[in-house]
Amino acid sequence: MQSEVIEIERPKLAGYQRNILNSKARYTITEASTKAGKTFSHLWWLFEQANNPPKIGANYWWVAPVYTQAQIAFNRIRRVVAQSGVYRINESKLFIETPAGSFLHFKSAEKPDNLYGEDVYAAVFDEFTRAREAAWIALRTTLTATKAPCKFIGNVKGKGNWGYKLGLKARAGEPGYEYFKITAYDAVEAGILSLDEIEQAKRDLPEHAFKELYLAEALDDQANPFGIKHINKCIKPISSNAPVCYGVDLAKSVDWTVIIGLDDYGDICFFERWQSDWGQTRRRLIQIIGHMPAYIDSTGVGDPIVEDIKKECSQVEGYHFSNTSKQQIMEGLVVGVQNGLVSILDGIMKEEMEAFEFEYSKSGVKYRAPEGLHDDMVCALALAYHKFKDRPIPTMWGGAHR
Repeated sequence: MQSEVIEIERPKLAGYQRNILNSKARYTITEASTKAGKTFSHLWWLFEQANNPPKIGANYWWVAPVYTQAQIAFNRIRRVVAQSGVYRINESKLFIETPAGSFLHFKSAEKPDNLYGEDVYAAVFDEFTRAREAAWIALRTTLTATKAPCKFIGNVKGKGNWGYKLGLKARAGEPGYEYFKITAYDAVEAGILSLDEIEQAKRDLPEHAFKELYLAEALDDQANPFGIKHINKCIKPISSNAPVCYGVDLAKSVDWTVIIGLDDYGDICFFERWQSDWGQTRRRLIQIIGHMPAYIDSTGVGDPIVEDIKKECSQVEGYHFSNTSKQQIMEGLVVGVQNGLVSILDGIMKEEMEAFEFEYSKSGVKYRAPEGLHDDMVCALALAYHKFKDRPIPTMWGGAHR
């Protein structure tokens, strides 16, 4: 039986879109203005690759920081191909099988371990600056056997993240890499955005936000409340001393339960994170905390759990996060980090601290992790440090000294 020939006509693209898609570099790094057409053009590029596979069963991946972003990209392609009747669409698993027998998958980078295993023949990493580096490491392994290309697209997010450093490598002329920058004014010239809208955004937004989101200019992490240089100065290995207090951030949805213990010098001497049901979490926390002082996040579903734990752990207190209370506790941690009064562990904790950000709104300052990332470790450390400051210090020794 002769297979049906599917003709795919590439839509009209702006000059800068064509330059990126036609690049011969294995890796293209594109830092771009919001709404400049980077997602649209790269979706078509990956779709073209998937419809011309080297073999039946070849995999092509679109990777986004979170599931909902991957789903948005999937739906944009799904709406186009559904009318043809020759593409098999799986909406529950977010993949499309092409008439050529290849598979176009839309993946979340939330759990990097889930990205290992496959051989991938082309990939796009969407909003890569908002995802963890571990996701890129996992994705890179899938491209090894196939020697496949990958295109990175995203907004600028300061100078402290791995994505910015990847862009530096491309700008420095690393073999196999090519760097592209798209500003909102490039998109205006191409007829994709309105100049009036860009000028209005310039008036509406803080200068640093406009420069990053519309001009693709990386700033010195002004949105990070701790300061990258201060975070780096606080990096220490885990202490061997006994804990004097704990901070616990309870898991919500896909988050992690994190417990951090500080010693008498404010250094981290205990750190664990896990995902399990509430019964196992309760038992584990009771065993670890015992009768030591601890703050546990009691927001939402955490309130009855904290009350239950308090029956066994006499010095546990709940801490309810609101915009105001979170601002207060985070500003306390900022002071501790900037004055070197608390330590930070290298690796995933450091990465989470570097990604943490604040923004001004009508209701005040909001502290949070970027979309697609977690702030469990930041919150646990803030709770531990808050308890550390409140702990009674033996006067006969004059307290601990760093």
